[in-house]
Amino acid sequence: MTLRLTVLGTGYLGATHAACMAELGFEVLGMDVDPSKVGMLAEGRVPFFEPELEPLLRKHVESGRLRFTSSYAEVAAFGDVHFLCVGTPQRKGEYAADMRFVDGVVDGLAPHLDRPCLVVGKSTVPVGTAARLRERLTAAAPAGAQVELAWNPEFLREGFAVEDTLRPDRLVVGTDSAVAEATLREVYASAIASGTPFLVTDYATAELVKVSANAFLATKISFINAMAEVCEATGADVTVLADALGHDDRIGRKFLNAGLGFGGGCLPKDIRAFMARAGELGVDQALSFLKEVDAINMRRRGHVVDRARDMLGGSFLGKRVGVLGATFKPNSDDCRDSPALNVAGQIQLQGAQVTVYDPRGTDNARALFPTLNYASSSVEACEGADLVLHLTEWAEFREMDPAVLSDVVTEKRLIDARNALDPVRWRDAGWTYGALGRP
Repeated sequence: MTLRLTVLGTGYLGATHAACMAELGFEVLGMDVDPSKVGMLAEGRVPFFEPELEPLLRKHVESGRLRFTSSYAEVAAFGDVHFLCVGTPQRKGEYAADMRFVDGVVDGLAPHLDRPCLVVGKSTVPVGTAARLRERLTAAAPAGAQVELAWNPEFLREGFAVEDTLRPDRLVVGTDSAVAEATLREVYASAIASGTPFLVTDYATAELVKVSANAFLATKISFINAMAEVCEATGADVTVLADALGHDDRIGRKFLNAGLGFGGGCLPKDIRAFMARAGELGVDQALSFLKEVDAINMRRRGHVVDRARDMLGGSFLGKRVGVLGATFKPNSDDCRDSPALNVAGQIQLQGAQVTVYDPRGTDNARALFPTLNYASSSVEACEGADLVLHLTEWAEFREMDPAVLSDVVTEKRLIDARNALDPVRWRDAGWTYGALGRP
């Protein structure tokens, strides 16, 4: 008998996982407590932008392989495997993760689990969560110990989530149950057959894999940004430095791009939650370096603001600034903790008239920063600008002809805060080009 899968929580992770599991041939039931989100997904529409996702979701909604509901009872009756995909945001006023949504979905589902099944956590959680939730499930579920729990962290990159789900670079499963392992091997059979490593661990190790990966990635990004600060003080070029470091196979070139730093809804809050959990476990000194990683990252935003002020002669008052990019990264509409928006907001507060253009993120940006001006094109954003800031490395901006903006700006001054544009091309077009960590 083919397994039937459910996905609880249909945000970025859950909607992607549900559509991809349907693509792999499973019958899937997605569940969310938000009726408007359920209604939108049931029509084959995704409430956020992720390349390739909406056509995939619509395909399987239309085929009948993928459905959505708001009923825990329907989920329990339908599914053999239940994936928990709810968010773990940063707790207000603290570094720690807010576990209310994870606990809430377990408490909502458990009373309806009256037959053997497998619950699989995919959310990024503090180490120790899975062991706690197993006890919670066993105590509340009518089927008791016949309800098994495994932890299977997600490793999705926004902009590549469909690819990362269908063809993951590794699968990690935390469980001590042979039945749970066999069930997840069946779920992921196609990826395993294609050579994806399938690693079986205890709960704690599975939980630590995701947060450790994020901490390492954040450290690598902040390291090269720290080197950019040194390069600016010495006249060195951080892009050439990064290329040279990248040839060392112990280091590698990926994520050694100095710039404005990381943001989004995952990396910043995950490293902070990791530090908070280490403190609870009495090993806070082991992760004390992450405080500086976080500080370096946040310092990049203020540095770009300072560079922009200097380029404008020491004051933003009465100046017009065109901003290219609002999302925290390209190929996404996600503006949560976006360095680009943070910089734009700071500059506006210091007296400039700021106009922002982003290919996908305008609506989300406007919801977060309604007082900024928003444009429908790069040209419109830069009309009359005394300074242009490149803050999100969309392909549209990388490929732009400098002459397109030359005709509309007041002054041809540019700060490339992502080190993604061709400085020779812009300087040859008469622009004063500034970047981070470069002469």
